Amino acid sequence: MTAATPAAEAVEEFLRKCEASGDEAYGAFRSVLEKLEDPSTRTQARVFLSDLQKRVDDSDECLNKYHFRIQDVVLDQYEGYQGRKKLTMMVIPSIFIPEDWSFTFYEGLNRHPDSILKDKTVAELGCGNGWITIAIAEKWLPSKVYGLDINPRAIRISWINLYLNALDEKGRPIYDAEKKTLLDRVEFHESDLLAYCRDHDIQLERIVGCIPQILNPNPDAMSKIITENASEEFLYSLSNYCALQGFVEDQFGLGLIARAVEEGIGVIKPSGIMIFNMGGRPGQGVCKRLFERRGFLVDKLWQTKILQASDTDISALVEIEKNSPHRFEFFMGLSGDLPICARTAWAYGKAGGRISHALSVYSCQLRQPNQVKKIFKFLKNGFHEISSSLDLSFEDDSVADEKIPFLAYLASVLKERSFFPYEPPAGSKRFRNLIADFMKKYHHIPLNADNVVVFPSRAVAIENALRLFSPRLAIVDECLTRHLPKQWLTSLTIKGTDTENCSEHELTVIEAPRQSDLMVELIKKLKPQVVISGIGDFEAVTSSAFVHLLDVTREVGSRLFLDISDHFELSSLPSSNGVLKYLAGNVLPSHATVICGLVKNQVYSDLEVAFVISEEEAVFKALSKTVEVLEGTTALISQNYYGCLFHELLAFQLAERHTHKERDCEKAKSTEMIGFSRSAISVLNSAELSITETPNSGLIHMDVDQSFLPIPSLVKAAIFESFARQNMSESEIDVTPSIQQYIKSNFGFPIDINAEFIYADCSQSLFNKLVLCCILEGGTLCFPAGSNGNYVSAARFLKANIVNIPTESEVGFKMTEKTLVTILETVKRPWVYISGPTINPTGLLYSNKEIENILTVCAKYGARVVIDTAFSGLEFNYEGWGGWDLEGCLSKLYSSTNSSFNVLLLGGLSLKMLTGALKFGFLVLNHPQLVDAFSSFPGLSKPHSTVRYAIKKLLGLRERKARDLMNAVAEHIRNLESRSKHLKEALENCGWEVVQSCGGVSMVAKPSAYLNKTVKISRHSSGSGEKTATEQIKLDDSNIREAIVKATGLCINSGSWTGIPGYCRFTIALEESEFERALDCIAKFKSIVHVVN
Repeated sequence: MTAATPAAEAVEEFLRKCEASGDEAYGAFRSVLEKLEDPSTRTQARVFLSDLQKRVDDSDECLNKYHFRIQDVVLDQYEGYQGRKKLTMMVIPSIFIPEDWSFTFYEGLNRHPDSILKDKTVAELGCGNGWITIAIAEKWLPSKVYGLDINPRAIRISWINLYLNALDEKGRPIYDAEKKTLLDRVEFHESDLLAYCRDHDIQLERIVGCIPQILNPNPDAMSKIITENASEEFLYSLSNYCALQGFVEDQFGLGLIARAVEEGIGVIKPSGIMIFNMGGRPGQGVCKRLFERRGFLVDKLWQTKILQASDTDISALVEIEKNSPHRFEFFMGLSGDLPICARTAWAYGKAGGRISHALSVYSCQLRQPNQVKKIFKFLKNGFHEISSSLDLSFEDDSVADEKIPFLAYLASVLKERSFFPYEPPAGSKRFRNLIADFMKKYHHIPLNADNVVVFPSRAVAIENALRLFSPRLAIVDECLTRHLPKQWLTSLTIKGTDTENCSEHELTVIEAPRQSDLMVELIKKLKPQVVISGIGDFEAVTSSAFVHLLDVTREVGSRLFLDISDHFELSSLPSSNGVLKYLAGNVLPSHATVICGLVKNQVYSDLEVAFVISEEEAVFKALSKTVEVLEGTTALISQNYYGCLFHELLAFQLAERHTHKERDCEKAKSTEMIGFSRSAISVLNSAELSITETPNSGLIHMDVDQSFLPIPSLVKAAIFESFARQNMSESEIDVTPSIQQYIKSNFGFPIDINAEFIYADCSQSLFNKLVLCCILEGGTLCFPAGSNGNYVSAARFLKANIVNIPTESEVGFKMTEKTLVTILETVKRPWVYISGPTINPTGLLYSNKEIENILTVCAKYGARVVIDTAFSGLEFNYEGWGGWDLEGCLSKLYSSTNSSFNVLLLGGLSLKMLTGALKFGFLVLNHPQLVDAFSSFPGLSKPHSTVRYAIKKLLGLRERKARDLMNAVAEHIRNLESRSKHLKEALENCGWEVVQSCGGVSMVAKPSAYLNKTVKISRHSSGSGEKTATEQIKLDDSNIREAIVKATGLCINSGSWTGIPGYCRFTIALEESEFERALDCIAKFKSIVHVVN
């Protein structure tokens, strides 16, 4: 007998080790791998593997006896393939063994053109023994392919297989057509999905994956620490089962793929493609939707049926069916056509039957990769819990082109900003600039931001314009009268329109058809002071109808407001528009204004913003102030939405290459035009409205009712989720049950079964409608001294009868029964305004007993009572306060007093829910007569469905006392308390008399040390910024605000705003650095006054 060679003896010794156990076999191969990795022993180790392969066969018997198997995988059995026909691959029991599942996946890859992977950077997820990774490198010659697997043993075996195929039987390198070996193209790494690529900042062009899609029937098993020393059974289970991943797709066993896809979005290049093997058990629709809702366009490359692996337990799917309406799809054998559920399939399999399921290979590419990447980067940064609400699947590409960029923009804003900055009431400067730029780029109209005023809606813009001018007669396009007050549309005060003695209260609107010749005829006959018209479809293309309207309104002395909403297109190829054609070559006359309501978005039918264009400076300023008085500000989220649409239409264009000539507004000729109403002029000139910022002025706003404190993550999540959702049900946006619970738990306010809940973008617009109801009833508004100055200004603007209720410093400027009785004895039909429990502006609190006493007095005199709770809910100094419980008191008063007595509850949630720019106002009416009166003023800007969704979600969290929200509110309150103390200390150190606040975002103080003192203020020449003169001002209540802002840049409200002579208001919810700057300004002003005196 011939003696065994040393090589043969080495093989036999190796087999004896392998025969002992799977762990021993794995240890033996690790030793071989170490030699393969060492260039000096690599050839010898590869030759040893050749000898080993010749010694054993590739049968299951070898796998069972020696715990490994080496076999050939045929890559292509048909003509035309020029590469290697087969690969030599080794497997061990503790890793995934190639079967129909992976072969089908490779067939799907084969259906792609060769160019799909050539020269690309590729990663394979769940590579197992590496055969697909190596096959990809062999056939398609990618620049680099990474084989990734969570099983450490799989990675070691994959490296061995790589050497098996990169070197021939004698250990020599095998070169491809590009003179590279597989060792140049392939790497294997232990990785939980794409962790290796993420941690090493590897950007991929292709991601392919064949990942487990059945939940482990033993969830505890998946919690074990994965090491190469773990049991064979556990390591093998990684190839068959997945654990819960925290995704909505977990319910279908697809959670691991969902996580892989989302991780892939973070590391794939914009033009990249993902290709995944998907078992059809959950149903093809579910599988496809997994990708589509994450922003992918999906192409099914290949589909077939395969037998369910006999060693895979599908009992987890049976449990899912038991607890949900979903049914999985299996088939009886490979020839079955009708699907059976998991429960039936489990029973059939237990009885010896063979079950199969569909298997598909999907190729997926992001439709807007850069934007989708931004969205998922935001979600990964602490907002994973809302990813289940994300839906980026769209049947219409135009919807996708609008919504995805906005979600990306919103994600960036919420990620980068801790708060929403102050924006002027005329509208966000960015948004107005975008509108102006769009007009320049697409319609060649040289506008700027100071020609554009933003309103919540077209209806609001029209009503506010009519109130600004208060004409005795207006002609309004019949298509634009639906939201106007009914009283205007039913009045017949037409004759005597030229009579100077006619009351400003009498405003008559005549409806006119939308046809220019008929409109012109009416204008000539009736000679209205204001005309509001649209343009008919058949007249919109040319400018002749517009020119005709301009001419005739100029001749008769009418103000013209022209609505172009129906013909304004947010498009890169806008249709011809006659009005805009005219404006491209002509200045908009001073008597004419253009109104445009933005309603033509593809996604949200109820999301509206309007803008008004005027090239007359006086009109622009008056409209800006009017929107501030009557509406507060336009919802910033809505401005951001349309701003994003404008930005998308402008972002790809180059900077303006031609300068536009400055144009001067043409002054109205012939007949004298109607001016602003007397009440409007009085209010706009005297009210303390926002101070106009100049470039680089850096004003600090302690004069606005807005919080600039950090917005909690829960609020950001609610805002983003509200826009990310699609097809929200009515119950998801119905806030009424939540508001009912909110006012009951916070104020004990009784809700009548017939109570009407009315919502608006902010509480200020709701209050203004109540003012109109008061006027309609012939009532008188009674404001305590120390009320919200914005509300008082609005009531004056609307021409309400107003009475001031004196308050005293001894009781913190609260209203008392004694002073209230004195006033109500002299007033008919009183409407009493109360800010509480927290009073704006003083920050003091009405106790439950105090409010009961006040309400008792009001009931005695049959007063309507408006309780404004908008500034409550952030109390910090409430020792002995106890909160409010109005139910018992009101029930008693309603049953025993004057029938006209009624309490209206007004509120807002922006401050209480820490929502920042997300504003929401509510009003509760319990009286049928008031409900009818309120409904006669329909022009109300109501919260968009996304706002209602977010508010309902946050109120639900509050009701459940969600820890994160409660902690955020508590932190907010602590911050305000600290600010209150610091501001009080700073003011007192500088000679102010301070009323210590107990809650809310504001406090009041009197500049006692400065009154009658002189301060020097530097005046600046207009536009130059250079000092030209210094003026001396003797300080008093009327000029203290102006002096402080000119000297320091700090904006506050004076006594004319607070209604308390001498007492100024300071809001404290500023961003931290701004608050510190404000304290510095207070000290700076003291030093300036001290130097002069």
